[in-house]
Amino acid sequence: MVLSSASCTLVFVVFLCILGLYTLQNHPTTTITSTANRQNHQKDFLHFQDIFLTSSSNYTISSYLRELTLHPHIAGTQSSLKTVEYVHKHFKDLNFETHTVNFEALLSYPVHSSLSLHFRNESTKELSLTELGQLGKVVVPFHAYSPSGKAMAKMVFANYGRIQDYKTLVDLGVNVNGCVVIARRGEILSRAGIVERAAQNGAVALLMYTEGGDGKRTTSRFNGGVERGTVMKGLGDPLSPGWAGIEGGEKLGVKDNEVIKRFPKIPSMPISVENAEMILEGLEGPKVPDEWKVTLKSKAGRVGPGPTLVNFTYLEEKKEATIHNVFAVIKGWEEPDRYVLLGNHRDAWTYGAVDPNSGTAALLDIARRYALLMRYGWVPRRTIILCSWDAEEFGMVGSTEWVEQNLVNLGSKAVAYLNVDCAVQGPGFFARATPQLDNLIIDVTKKIKDPDSEDMEVYQTWAARNNRIDIQRLSGVDSDYASFLQHAGIPSIDLYYGKDFPVYHTAFDSFDWMSTYGDPLFHRHVTVTGIWGLLALHLADDPILPFDYPAYATKLQDHASALESLLGSDLNLRPITSAIQEFSFAAKAVEMEVKKLRAQMTSDDLLIMKRRSLNDKLMLAERGFLDPEGLQGRQWFKHLVYGPPDDDESKLVIFPGIADALSRATRMPKEQDEGKSAIQHEIWKVARAIQRTAAALKGELS
Repeated sequence: MVLSSASCTLVFVVFLCILGLYTLQNHPTTTITSTANRQNHQKDFLHFQDIFLTSSSNYTISSYLRELTLHPHIAGTQSSLKTVEYVHKHFKDLNFETHTVNFEALLSYPVHSSLSLHFRNESTKELSLTELGQLGKVVVPFHAYSPSGKAMAKMVFANYGRIQDYKTLVDLGVNVNGCVVIARRGEILSRAGIVERAAQNGAVALLMYTEGGDGKRTTSRFNGGVERGTVMKGLGDPLSPGWAGIEGGEKLGVKDNEVIKRFPKIPSMPISVENAEMILEGLEGPKVPDEWKVTLKSKAGRVGPGPTLVNFTYLEEKKEATIHNVFAVIKGWEEPDRYVLLGNHRDAWTYGAVDPNSGTAALLDIARRYALLMRYGWVPRRTIILCSWDAEEFGMVGSTEWVEQNLVNLGSKAVAYLNVDCAVQGPGFFARATPQLDNLIIDVTKKIKDPDSEDMEVYQTWAARNNRIDIQRLSGVDSDYASFLQHAGIPSIDLYYGKDFPVYHTAFDSFDWMSTYGDPLFHRHVTVTGIWGLLALHLADDPILPFDYPAYATKLQDHASALESLLGSDLNLRPITSAIQEFSFAAKAVEMEVKKLRAQMTSDDLLIMKRRSLNDKLMLAERGFLDPEGLQGRQWFKHLVYGPPDDDESKLVIFPGIADALSRATRMPKEQDEGKSAIQHEIWKVARAIQRTAAALKGELS
């Protein structure tokens, strides 16, 4: 067993059994049927929280993770069905209302790939594209949705593949046109962005590696691991952009322009650091610029092109596959039509012990603990839905299709979405959220013991790490929260322990790695599970939703200041600052209303109606930031404060519409005023979105 000792595990399990017997004897199972019982239930809320926290079990979580990672389970394959059945059975055995929702989606798989070097002396070397000891067990390293292609050409090293890197190559007199580019994965560009930049500069194919030892991603530390991933742009099934890919529903053709533009124009494949260094060491031409050597571990000193030739071949198969989302529903007693959603994706490129099944194991343990609470008489005030997504690795496909299918009901009834993907990557707690949920996260982390620091809470170690609490925002598209926030405008949270891990998307993301390196005692798993589950309990059970909009107003002011620093005095930001002031007044007014109603916690019908009205304002306000028409050229993305910029290299990671207008303006001649006008128009759009949100908080017509 992976835990410290068999005797410690036995003592822990016996303790849980005694705790369960004690609780059952002293708190017999009840059913909330009357108003009096419901009032008593709410008085016992702190008691239910205590039961939830004390019923944790690292042994149980490790057992779930072991079972989930017995086999590789890439989406759309037969092996993935085993995890569908396992999760469904777990929910069903706990007596939850359980169901599966299936979609048809276009996925991408490798058929054949090869790579060989051809030297000036006419010798050749075939490079191995599999990971040591993993032949036949897992899918070979590949880039999903990379087109098939062949190339026999010289290589050019393009550093991280950024615009500035290609400008540097031009300054060095290096022509990339007709060459195969080799680039390293960094923290700025997505895989799709790296491939797109190479194609724009005339490359015929691209090789990508993720190097270790830079304090960031460290894939190379583990036996030549290779980072798989998708290179498709956008989210969801490419054949049903903006609507759900249900069986028998409308589908675009694979050759439709809307579909084609989602895929790269040139083929690519991931390679190991060892293969990358072999290629780089054979390059001649200009010297590698000094600024490129900061984290370069290769002995390479030249950027190319050649003289060594690389023979590149990749054959892919795109095919429609069935993907499976699994749900467990716990109906609320007072507001069954208000939904608190907890989600994690289940599919993995390989075994997926960290990504994503550390999160799946946590979700299953939350289900177990919620079922225990229900045996003691707990029923949530609002409905809780546990969501197990499929095909996230291909581009958040499962969650996106489901959100698109349920957009109207989610838009009017979803309270919040709480996401956990890679629950445990290493030490240290991290959180990302929409700002009205910041203080709830802080309050909950003050109730949970830190797994790595004795006698300290998570909040204390979190604050000490950077001398402040650092909650990031959700402008990326790297997990399943994206559809909920950026398309549907639902307040969202994303949680994880540890940042980056050396087996990311490789065949070595296994139970053995987790039990040896990532979290040997599974205490971090217990911590994330506690935070995640307790956040949901508050959102489902607090009479008044624990949303803090004055905190949101403060954060908007910070964003406006950052925008002003970037734009300078060339543009008029007064529309945004005025709108934020209006939002701030509305936020303070609604906070006064919250305090007044919290002081009147009786249960007469009038008060219940007032509470419902207030909760609706708190819940629906985030939708005000949505633009029904979406971003220019990217209509699916509708949130005007948090969303990804179209340009990966944008210096602005908030206000995506403004970020896009800035990027377009940089490509226009300086003497043209069109770019400036377009940016100002996007500023006005953001201002109107903030005003809409303020009006939603006020809850009154103008």
